[in-house]
Amino acid sequence: MSGPSDFQLTNPALKWIERRLPIIGLVHSSFVAYPTPRNLNYWWTFGAILSVMLGLQILTGVILAMHYTPEATLAFKSVESIVRDVNYGWLLRNMHASGASMFFLAVYIHMFRGLYYGSYKEPREILWILGVIIYLLMMATGFMGYVLPWGQMSFWGATVITNLFSAVPYFGESIVTLLWGGYSVGNPTLNRFFSLHYLLPFVIAGVVVLHIWALHVAGQNNPAGVEPKTEKDTVPFTPHATIKDAFGISCFMLFFAWFIFYMPNYLGDADNYIPANPGVTPAHIVPEWYYLPFYAILRSIPNKLAGVVAMFSAILVLVFLPWLDTAKTKSSKYRPLAKQFFWVFVVVCVLLGWLGGKPPEGIYVIAGRVLTFCYFAYFLILLPLLSRIEKPRSLPNSIADDVLAKTGSKTAPMVSAVIAFMVAGALFAGSAQNARAEEHQDVPPSQKWSFAGPFGKYDRGAMQRGLKVYKEVCSACHGLSYIAFRNLADEGGPGYSPAQAAAFAAEYKIKDGPNDQGEMFERPGRPADYFPSPFPNEQAARVANGGALPPDLSLITKARSYERGFPNFVFDFFTQFQEQGPNYVDALLQGFEEKPPAGVTIPEGSYYNKYFPGHAIKMPKPLSDGQVTFDDGSPATVAQYAKDVTTFLMWTAEPHMEARKRLGLQVFVFLILFTGLLYFTKKKVWADAH
Repeated sequence: MSGPSDFQLTNPALKWIERRLPIIGLVHSSFVAYPTPRNLNYWWTFGAILSVMLGLQILTGVILAMHYTPEATLAFKSVESIVRDVNYGWLLRNMHASGASMFFLAVYIHMFRGLYYGSYKEPREILWILGVIIYLLMMATGFMGYVLPWGQMSFWGATVITNLFSAVPYFGESIVTLLWGGYSVGNPTLNRFFSLHYLLPFVIAGVVVLHIWALHVAGQNNPAGVEPKTEKDTVPFTPHATIKDAFGISCFMLFFAWFIFYMPNYLGDADNYIPANPGVTPAHIVPEWYYLPFYAILRSIPNKLAGVVAMFSAILVLVFLPWLDTAKTKSSKYRPLAKQFFWVFVVVCVLLGWLGGKPPEGIYVIAGRVLTFCYFAYFLILLPLLSRIEKPRSLPNSIADDVLAKTGSKTAPMVSAVIAFMVAGALFAGSAQNARAEEHQDVPPSQKWSFAGPFGKYDRGAMQRGLKVYKEVCSACHGLSYIAFRNLADEGGPGYSPAQAAAFAAEYKIKDGPNDQGEMFERPGRPADYFPSPFPNEQAARVANGGALPPDLSLITKARSYERGFPNFVFDFFTQFQEQGPNYVDALLQGFEEKPPAGVTIPEGSYYNKYFPGHAIKMPKPLSDGQVTFDDGSPATVAQYAKDVTTFLMWTAEPHMEARKRLGLQVFVFLILFTGLLYFTKKKVWADAH
């Protein structure tokens, strides 16, 4: 039986505390005896999911901050050091980075649920406004966090987005200068963003407390949109809502774990594995998928100031929703016209997200303007109009009657929503991937890699052969600055012993010093040393390579990608395909041709490669048959060299991949069993409520 807390403490010490600080009674009345509508469906579990995700983001963020260095020349390297050298640093990084996307996915579902069921209506206006404030704080926090890795997309995303404030009349330039801490995005910007990114989640947590407080004052809305009248309409929060939320959270964790352990880069950007370079602009600068609808609204308006105003208005209009929609019936379940237009609005948001990942040209601009009008028309024209002309269906007399009613209307929103959100996710993923992919006229062929799939492992023989190819060919121009010689003996690596790794290191000459005389000197390499760069500095590297800078190969297989297109990117999620980088590197090494095709000209000093963007590459053909001899008798062919060195470079980019997949399998087995137990427990607990 639900109702106000009548919990009585018996322990003398707890009673003494409770008289002076009644926190135990508060918790009991708020999270145990609190009356919960008995007809809540699973869309209401996303509130609990968001609470868990916020906690995870704060916890992982605090630990990551202990190892992160907010300095422009060290930030990128510190992130890689976390992933490579901190115990389970890769897990913390994956949880935090993928967790941002999961957080926004959950909050969008939470918001759409509120829109559909009218959770913004009286007496819950303050509850809704606090939710909008949380969303705004999330957007600011997510943007600043995206800048911290200090990769190419991070740097240029910060440059583009902060420049928007220059459109503010009179104060715009001052605001931008304040954000930057100077006259361009640089080290002061990074420090500001790091400080704010660390602070804002605690502000969010504070507003969440107010949000929950407002929820308990006004009471929870429900799918029927009618207020509880008798005790039959409600159930105690614990165990009914608690076990249902726990089951929903467990299901969501299964989905979340798929990204953490098997698809950590699926929602990321390949360009962000390239250190920030102010002198090189990425081909496509787009924000993360959860900002794309508003980015499309911004770009659909030719005037910069008007675009910025429209972008922020698209969010702020939500604050006034309780007064724009004055219909007495809350739930769209009983409003036939409102229900249909709601799903049209969902499609509009999805399409805006899709357009946000497209270049702002041609038909995309026109479509963006039409959909921007539709977005604002839904709030400013349609909802006020429907409030006056729509005739809703009859509401149930009580929540208990709604539960006992045997109609199909209760499942229709669930099915429709699942389909809508699946389409949304597919289009968002596709638009983001299409936008970040480089333009290739020839798509690299997909190879069969031993490390692909949930049980994939590195081929030790291929890695050792690839290391030999790197040492004898690639190391003349390219470094491996994130790999130490000791890593060759790490578990999941090429399979060398510590003695073999030390012997390999000793073959290199490492510049060290100064010595007691103040002079630099060379010494044999040690296991703790990192692979040395072939050039003393960037300028020397450019001079030796016709003006081009040979990239460091430590992350090359994650820093390169290509467009997969629809529907491949959807299938990629289920097949765990993330081998665009290895496919590209392998194809590039084999894609050199002596003469360009007819009608194709390349600049002097460049070479034709059919897989390189623009086809003109400064690097001459690096491999030829018979160039490297393998001790195990493997073929001395370009195809074999390319496959082996790519396998080795994949390990340099993902040294903990095998541990990640192994732990992922254990987590999935646990979560599946745990979710099953929660499901049957929930069925038993709720048996008397339905």
